Amino acid sequence: LPIWIGHAEAAAILMKLQGTDTPRPMTHDLVTEIMGELNTRVARITVTELRDNTFYALITLARDTAEIDVDSRPSDAIALAVRANAPIFAADEVIAESAIEFEHEPEESDDVVEQFKEFLENITPEDFNS
Repeated sequence: LPIWIGHAEAAAILMKLQGTDTPRPMTHDLVTEIMGELNTRVARITVTELRDNTFYALITLARDTAEIDVDSRPSDAIALAVRANAPIFAADEVIAESAIEFEHEPEESDDVVEQFKEFLENITPEDFNS
């Protein structure tokens, strides 16, 4: 599901995936810390719709037995999900309308993970400045 994201969100996602620490909390780290202090967690994020070439998402927050959905840009929701180890979903309608099918046989998941790790080891936030 190709979703365009901004440089800041791409860098935030990349930094977390690479385990890069920053001297001060980035915005998504700050939100994650605030949720922790409030005993709230990201239960999941869901890309809910595509309207006028813009994706929409919900961040589902959980506290005790209650859940609340918060409207979000998908890029911010994904950046939070990465920090919270939360699952990422997309509505069936979004997949049907926007998913890209690959023409070759799917690779073994271990191979894909290894290739992605190699990619992450060699990329820097500056690579997103195009």
